[in-house]
Amino acid sequence: MSTAPTAPTASVSTHILDTSVGRPARDVAVELSARGGHDAPWRALGGSATDADGRCKDLPALPEGTTHVRLDFAVAPYFENQRAEAQPGAVFFPEVAITFAVAPGEHYHVPLLLNPFGYSVYRGS
Repeated sequence: MSTAPTAPTASVSTHILDTSVGRPARDVAVELSARGGHDAPWRALGGSATDADGRCKDLPALPEGTTHVRLDFAVAPYFENQRAEAQPGAVFFPEVAITFAVAPGEHYHVPLLLNPFGYSVYRGS
């Protein structure tokens, strides 16, 4: 009995650069969620934290059938730890949630360029 080969799933990686200081953002918690269709519920897959280079190298694999991915970055603790003068709740964007569509077999590198009052993301390589 033969089984049909399964299509490779998409894969995701990310890194964060703090553009206000020109350095990688270390120790930022990142959660990964996925769903298989516009109306499907989000499924939390797990998370990681950025390393000294601002990279998450151990995000969970995406399940087969994933069509949408969400990365949730907990940036408030990072900014509060980086700036001693920061008041609790003074961070303008306490979290950043990025949602994007994926296709099987593709790799998606999603860098987050971050500063205390704004952010930018793009599909990297």
